Amino acid sequence: MEFEHRSVLLDECIEGLNIKPDGIYVDGTLGGAGHSSEIAKRLNKNGRLIGIDQDEDAIRAASERLKDFDNVTIVRSNYENMKSILADLGIEKVDGILLDLGVSSYQLDTAERGFSYKYDADLDMRMDTRQTLTAKDIVNGYSEKELFRIIRDYGEDNFAQNIAKHIVRARGDKPIETTYELNEIIKAAIPAKMRVNGHPSKRTFQAIRIECNRELEVLRNTMDDMIDLLTVGGRLVIITFHSLEDRIVKTVMKKQENPCTCPPSFPVCVCGNISKGKVITKKPILPSEREREENSRSKSAKLRIFEKEV
Repeated sequence: MEFEHRSVLLDECIEGLNIKPDGIYVDGTLGGAGHSSEIAKRLNKNGRLIGIDQDEDAIRAASERLKDFDNVTIVRSNYENMKSILADLGIEKVDGILLDLGVSSYQLDTAERGFSYKYDADLDMRMDTRQTLTAKDIVNGYSEKELFRIIRDYGEDNFAQNIAKHIVRARGDKPIETTYELNEIIKAAIPAKMRVNGHPSKRTFQAIRIECNRELEVLRNTMDDMIDLLTVGGRLVIITFHSLEDRIVKTVMKKQENPCTCPPSFPVCVCGNISKGKVITKKPILPSEREREENSRSKSAKLRIFEKEV
């Protein structure tokens, strides 16, 4: 199976990166290289593109798609290691960084990866199959309190407490092994009249996936580093797919634009925190109506851009 090549907000990302032909760019979530191939096309022989992804299948698909470009370096890793990856390549600063967060269509559509509630498969959900923690470990090993916390916080599900209770009760009889087994448990935990907005498992599966891959933690811990890696005029371009990611991106960008911690009553700033740049997108850029119709994955996408100034 091939990676789906309809990259979300493609034109908007390319425009947002403000690409210089001889610049250095990083795609921290390479996927099938939909965005990266467009970046690479705009670079001359002095330009360079570094693509990072932790998914082996993504690396394979992207390598094939980018094989005709000789100024592209592909690294299998998590973008949280971007600073050390670039240091190893002898790169101190870059002109642009792109993140397209969330799960690729390929991961969702490959049943055996266990990301989707639509297919019956082992509960896996690892973006990097080299890691040991799986969705099955979380579902069968976390306490009821921990399950409640992640389903509430990462899934934003109103029935988090009941779902956690049902999971713990069910695994008392036998371990929960598959996506469909988990589907049935979640369904039983949500009153029938409340199962109207989409699939009942959607939020819980999202929560478990985020926990399994430390998605929010990685984003939160890496954004400041990424901004520091930019040259003056360099851009950080991030696409998010749910409110939790978007909140982190918005908060960090705002803080980097205005880091002053002095009380509003102070006549001058004395905290010494200096702005690193400006948020280009006062409101997030959303997909066009046409894109939302043509690519269902784009429906919840939001794009935010930060430009480095010091």
